[in-house]
Amino acid sequence: MPTIQPTIQLIEPVSHFFYSHRLKLQFWDWGREGKPALILVHGGLDHARNWDWVAKELREHFHVYALDLRGHGNSAWAPGALYSVMEHVLDLSALADIVVHSEAPDSTVRIIGHSLGAITTLMYAGVYPERVKKLVAIEGVGLPIYENQFTAADRARRWIEKVRDAENRSPHSYPDLSAAVARMKEANPFLSDEVARHLAVYGTNWNADGSLIWKFDNYARLFPPYGADVEDAAEILKRITCPSLLFWGRQSFAKDPENDPLGKLIQNCEIVKVDQAGHWLHHDQLETFLSQTKRFLLE
Repeated sequence: MPTIQPTIQLIEPVSHFFYSHRLKLQFWDWGREGKPALILVHGGLDHARNWDWVAKELREHFHVYALDLRGHGNSAWAPGALYSVMEHVLDLSALADIVVHSEAPDSTVRIIGHSLGAITTLMYAGVYPERVKKLVAIEGVGLPIYENQFTAADRARRWIEKVRDAENRSPHSYPDLSAAVARMKEANPFLSDEVARHLAVYGTNWNADGSLIWKFDNYARLFPPYGADVEDAAEILKRITCPSLLFWGRQSFAKDPENDPLGKLIQNCEIVKVDQAGHWLHHDQLETFLSQTKRFLLE
């Protein structure tokens, strides 16, 4: 099998917008009408174009859609900074309905999510188990679900204090694209120069002085003390009925889903652990991710 190189060819998706919760949100349509629908959901502080290598490969088999979560990419920032997991689930449900009611050959979708997007995907599959055919979750179990060691009052206080701190924080800017690329590689040492540059190009906006700033809303860093506690998450995860594939990078800071109590609640589940991969394993080990994902989705 030839090695898959992370090179963007002359295939560009079409930008569309839809409304959810009175927010104008973007998704990228990679085409292939008439094929089964596949939705890609990125992680926190990321954007939909991080999936370009994955989408380009999987569009041979699926009609691929990549979502910009609220407060990320080219989607609107939420008034009042409403960025709980369930608000993201709400937005995913709106896009899934659009996809199903337009050109999908059946009433179900397949979904791939990373990190926050993986949590959102898992929660959606538990809330609407009949609508998900298969799901792939990269590093999604346990983040950002609140642990039970904090009382409700403690969770509320911690969140309030973080919000107040964020109000006094100015978004960081970069003098040029190379500086933004360097920051990407600092966050993930596994990234190649090409991948880091691509992520930075699609993940930044220009300031008037020529500097760059990340597109995401800084308040999207904060998760409110509701909608994602352990007991609620456990109840929802138990309801997932579709086959699920969970990826975990062995060099990641995230929990091993095999040892996570929440991960053990997901039925009909397969776990793939990837060497020489951190939290962004679909960048770190693209060939492994694609081969395992295609096997799972197509079998």
